[in-house]
Amino acid sequence: MLESLRQFAWLIPCYALLGAVLALPWSPGIIRQTGPRPAGYISILMTVVAFFHSLFVLKASWGQFPLTLSYPWLRAADLAINFDVEVSAVNAGALVIITGLNLVAQVYAVGYLEQDWGWARFFSLMALFEAGLCTLVLCNSLFFSYVVLEILTLGTYLLIGFWFNQSLVVTGARDAFLTKRVGDLILLMGVVALLPLAGTWNYEGLARWAQTTTLNPTLVNLLCLALIAGPLGKCAQFPLHLWLDEAMEGPMPATILRNTLVVSTGAWLLVKLQPVLALSGLAQGVMMAVGATTAIGASLIAIAQIDIKRSLSYTVSAYMGLVFIAVATGQGETALQLILTYTLAMAILVMCVGGIIWNNVSQDLTQYGGLWARRPVSGLSYLVGLVSLIALPPFGSFWAWLKLTESLSAQYPLLVGVLVIVNTLTAFSATREFCLIFGGAPKPMTVRSPEVLWLMVLPMVITVGFALHAPLILQQWGLLPAWAEINLTWAGILVASSVLGVASSAFIYLNSAIQKPIQLPLKQVQDFFAYDLYTAQLYRVTIVAVIGAVSQLINWFDKIVVDGLVNLVGLATVFGGQTLKYNVSGQTQFYVLSIILGITLIGVLISYQFLQPFF
Repeated sequence: MLESLRQFAWLIPCYALLGAVLALPWSPGIIRQTGPRPAGYISILMTVVAFFHSLFVLKASWGQFPLTLSYPWLRAADLAINFDVEVSAVNAGALVIITGLNLVAQVYAVGYLEQDWGWARFFSLMALFEAGLCTLVLCNSLFFSYVVLEILTLGTYLLIGFWFNQSLVVTGARDAFLTKRVGDLILLMGVVALLPLAGTWNYEGLARWAQTTTLNPTLVNLLCLALIAGPLGKCAQFPLHLWLDEAMEGPMPATILRNTLVVSTGAWLLVKLQPVLALSGLAQGVMMAVGATTAIGASLIAIAQIDIKRSLSYTVSAYMGLVFIAVATGQGETALQLILTYTLAMAILVMCVGGIIWNNVSQDLTQYGGLWARRPVSGLSYLVGLVSLIALPPFGSFWAWLKLTESLSAQYPLLVGVLVIVNTLTAFSATREFCLIFGGAPKPMTVRSPEVLWLMVLPMVITVGFALHAPLILQQWGLLPAWAEINLTWAGILVASSVLGVASSAFIYLNSAIQKPIQLPLKQVQDFFAYDLYTAQLYRVTIVAVIGAVSQLINWFDKIVVDGLVNLVGLATVFGGQTLKYNVSGQTQFYVLSIILGITLIGVLISYQFLQPFF
C-alpha cells in the first residue's frame, strides 16, 4: 500500500487545488446564509489529507532509490517536453514540511481572520501556495520549475494585495510583483538558452551534462548569472530585497508561508542547479558576494527597525544570504538543513508577532513592553523561536551553522567571519525584539493584552514542539555528527557569538537606566541603516531615472514621429481628396483628362533617368 501511495505522490498538490476549487463557492457574493467559514474548513481538510499522504510517502521512500516518473506534455517537430516527477526521501521530507506548515498556517488563519468575510479568496490562495510548493518539490524539470515559480509569484501578489482597499497594500503587492519580475525575466533567458546547449531540462540530465561539457567561458558565465537572477529575487537578496519588506502588508497567516517556504523556493532551485552553477567560478563568486552582503547588511538593517514586521523581514533576507553562500561553496545538503531548521524557527516568530499585533493593533516596537506577565505562552514560544534561529546547542539551527562553518573554514576563512558576524547580529536583533515586547514595564498599549484565541496559540505551540524536537529528527535522519567529530573550536566560537549577541542586547534593552529608543552618536549612520541603506533612493536616481528618461524619449518619439507620420498621411489624404473633388463633375471628358494626365506624369517619372544625358 505504501508503494502505491508513493506511485501516486503527484496527487499531493492536487488535494490543495481541489480544496481551492471547493472553497470558492463560499465567497460572500455567492453564499450569504452560511457565511464564509466552510471555505476554511474544506481547505484545512484537504491539507490534512495531503499531510498524511506526504508522511506515508516519506516512510515508503526512506532508504529507497528515488522514484522517477515522466508524463509527455508537448511534442512538436524535434521538441519534446515531459513533465518529470521525482519522489525521494528528501522530496518527501520537504512535502511533509510544506503541508505541515500550511496546516498550522491555515488553522492560525481561522482565528486571525475571524471577522473577515474574504475566507474563500484567502484560503483558495493559500491552497494555491501549497499546490505550487508541493509541485516545485516534486518537479524534476527546470522548465516546469520556472512555470511553478511564476504561479507562486502570482499567488504572492494576490495574497499581499488581499486587503486591496488600502493604498499601502496595493503598492506593496505591485512592488513585490514587479521586483520579482526583474529576476524572473532574466531567469527565463537562462532556461531557454540551456535547452539547446544541454539538450534537456531534467535535473539529472543537466548534472550529467555539466560533468562532461566544455563551453566557452564567457557563455558559461552569462548562462549561470542568468540562472541565479531568478533566485536572487525570490530569496530577497540585494539589490532585489525591498519587496519582502513591503510584502508584510498582507495577512500574517500568509506571511508564515512567505517568510519560511516561499522565499526558500529560489534556494531550492539553486540546490537543484548546483552542478550547472559549479561550471562558472564567476557565478559562484557573485553568489558568495551577494549572500555575504545581504546577510550582513540585512542583519544591521533589522536592528535599526522599530516596526516588528520589517525587522523580521530583514532577518529572513539575512538567512537566505547564508543559503546563497552554502550553495556557492558546494554545500547543498547543508543549505537544505539550514532551510529546514530555519523554517520552523521563523514560523514560530511570525505566529507570535502576529498574535501580538492582532490585539494590540500597533506594529511599533517602542509602544510595547511588559507582556511577559500577560502573555507567557507567547513569550516562551518566542524564546524557543529565538534559540532555534541562532547557533545555540542543542537546538536545530546550531548543527547547520556548525556544519557550514566547518566546511568553509579551510578554503573560505573570510566567509566564516561573515557567519560569526551574522549570527551575533541576528541574536542581538531577535533578543532586542523580545526585550522591547516582553520586557520592561507595561505601556498604555499593552496594559490590556491577554493571549489571543486558542486557534492562534495552538498552531504556535505545536510548531514549538517540532522545533524543540528538531535535533532528534536530524539525528534520526543521520544529519547530526558524532560527538567525537565535532570541532570544539568552531562550536565554541559560534556559541560565544550567540551569547554575546543575546547578552549585549538584553543588557541594553532591559536596562531601565539606558534611554530608549537608542540614539547613535552619528545620526547619519543610524539613518543609513534605518532607511535600508538608502536602497530605495538609489533605485530612484538610477533605475527609476533611466526608465523615466527612456519612457519620456519613447513618448516624444511616439508623439512627434509616429503620430506626426500618421497625421501627415491623413493630411495628405484629406488634401488629395479635397483637390480631386473638383475633378469629379460626372462628365466623361474630365475623367479622360485625369487619366491622361496621370499616365503622362507616370511616364515622365519612369523615363526621367533615360532623359538625363540629353540635359
